[in-house]
Parts: sequence; C-alpha cells; structure tokens
Amino acid sequence: MLFQVGGQGTRPTFFEMSAAQQLPASLRAALTYSIGVLALRRPFLHKVLDHEDEFFSLLMLVLETHSLRITDASFAESLYGLRRRTVKIRVKKEDVRPNSGDGIQQSGLEKHQRILSVVFLVALPYLKSKLHSIYNKEREARLQASLWGNGDETVEDAEYFSGGESSLVSREVTITSRLMKKIQKIMFVCYPWLHASSEGMSFAYQLLYLLDATGFYSLGLHALGIHVCRATGQELMDTSSRISKIRSNERERLHGPPWLKALQRALLSCTYTMLDYAQTGLIAAVFFFKMMEWWYQSAEERMSAPTVYPPPPPPPAPKVAKEGIPLPPDRTICPLCSEKRANPSIVTISGFVFCYACIFKYVSQYNRCPVTLMPANVDQIRRLFHDM
Repeated sequence: MLFQVGGQGTRPTFFEMSAAQQLPASLRAALTYSIGVLALRRPFLHKVLDHEDEFFSLLMLVLETHSLRITDASFAESLYGLRRRTVKIRVKKEDVRPNSGDGIQQSGLEKHQRILSVVFLVALPYLKSKLHSIYNKEREARLQASLWGNGDETVEDAEYFSGGESSLVSREVTITSRLMKKIQKIMFVCYPWLHASSEGMSFAYQLLYLLDATGFYSLGLHALGIHVCRATGQELMDTSSRISKIRSNERERLHGPPWLKALQRALLSCTYTMLDYAQTGLIAAVFFFKMMEWWYQSAEERMSAPTVYPPPPPPPAPKVAKEGIPLPPDRTICPLCSEKRANPSIVTISGFVFCYACIFKYVSQYNRCPVTLMPANVDQIRRLFHDM
C-alpha cells in the first residue's frame, strides 16, 4: 500500500511549519510590549493589558477568519506561502503498485473546515490560556494557605452560620463561592495531566512529521483532515482575483437607499484597507519588537558585564610615632620583647606584628598600638598563621 501526495503544492519543511506555529506568540509579545510602552503615557491602555487574552483572541479571530476566507490558510501560514488542503485518502488493496489514481487527493477547504480551523486556531489557545491562569491562581492560593493558613474558610463558615436579615444572601454567596472553589480544585488536579497530554501529543506529531512518518503537523490538522502544502505560483496569482471577486459580491449584496449604500461602501473600503495592511503592519511590529528586544538585551548585557579594573595599589604604611617603640631591623624580632616572635599576632589598626602575649598585655594596659600610638583594643588583635 503506497500513499502518494497529489494535488497542488509540495510538503513544507518542519522549520517552515514551526515558524508558522510560533508567529502568533511573537506577534502577541510584540503587541503586549507596544501597548505597555504606550500605556506609560496613556494610562487607559492598562485596561487592554488587564484583558490581554480577550483582546488578542478577538484580533486573531478577525485575522484568521479573513485569511481562511480568502487564502485557505491561517494568518501565519499565508505569510510563508502555505495553503490548507482537504485530504481524501483512497486506497486500492488489490494493486500495491503506485498508481496515480490512488493515494491522497487534496482539494480546497470546505465551510465547516474553515470554522473548525478558527476554533483550533483561536478558541482552543484562548481556553488553554485561561485554564493556565486559573491553575496558577489556585497554586498561589494553596501556597499562601500553607504559609499563612486558610483564613477565608473560617470567615465564610462564620457568615454561613450567622443569622440576620442577610443570612440568605450570604448563604447563596457562600454556596456559589464553594462551588467555584471545588471547580478550581478539580481544575488544579486535572490541568497538569491535560497539559502534559497536549504537549506530548504535539511533540509526537512534530517528531513524526520531522521523520516523514506523517503528513499532519499537529493533532488538530489530523482531526480536521487537512494537509498544509506550499502554494503554487498560479494559486498566488489567483488570490488577488479571488479577493476582488469576493469583495465585488459583497458590494452587490448591499441594500437600502443610496446614502446608506454609500456609507456601507465606505465602511467596507476602510475594512478592506485595514485587513490588507494588517499583515504588513503586524509583521513590521514583530520586527520592531525583536529589534528593540535585541537592543535592550545588549544594553543590559553591557551594563551587567563585569568590568575588569587594575588591582588597587597597597595602602601606605602607617607612620611610626616619635614617642612610640622603634622597629627593630630584623622583621622576625618582636618590638616589645626584642626577641624572636612567638605566636605572632597583628594589631589590625596599624598592621605591625608582635608576640601575642606581649601585644595582649600592652594593649590591655595602654589601649593603643605600641609603635604608632593609635587607639586599639584587644578585639583588634589577630593571630597570624604564616609569619612573614
């Protein structure tokens, strides 16, 4: 049994598919960074950052729907010249030799496949992001409860059993909050397994795709029965004519008085212009974000890099006081007992070395260094383990 890929286009490489899959994440990071910079001077944009998941999902919903409608490809796939094709497998078991009529036949996407593609491209990532945020909140709540104790349950129990006019309302709120907590606990237990299963399946499909063992890059494409292939030159040329045809049909379906039709045409023209330049603008935003990220990362590396300075010069030697004890010519002789040092010790305030018994007795009595006459105490005497 031999499968041959028919239809238009060729199979894209693993790196092309990986780049197309990672483009939405780069786009989201670029938009978040740009909005964060603008929010420094326009605080009302912080509301967009507070609902980042919803804002980005709405944007991707518009882009993915428009791209699948006119190019039969997702927004990221269209940038790499890729197209989605419906796979229909027909196998003849009687003849195992390659035959042009057998194998995989590809055609354009059907309406339900476009809708399901939008679900896999927009709805599932949004749901996954929300589940991840719920899991993180529950994990932080459990960590705080383990450190500080769970005081919320005590308050809720007190409100539940307290009487008064608001007892019914408080009971309803308590029951709702307890139900939500149970759902969060179930999510906390199930999410790691769901996440691990999803990542494992993605890794398995990508590995099989890399080894040419399957034509589906992901489980979603396999479930929809869709292959991703490179667009031919004729398909790229036909895209513009297809777009103009779709838009002319939309203009013909306009109804109402002339002024209303003119307004609708103006709105459609603005929408078409925004969608046409959205692709270029978003790619420019990603490029700008990557450039700024590289620039600031390089600046931080330069600032955090250790600077090699020459070793500082040694401090000047302390001056010997005129009324102090003179230093002997031999450095191994103690200035106090004029004998070879035994158990050498140093006075940290001056740096001169004496016998431990001699310097301890002198400092205890006079509270100063015998050579420099600088104030000192017995706590500033240190033992030397290598007499120089």
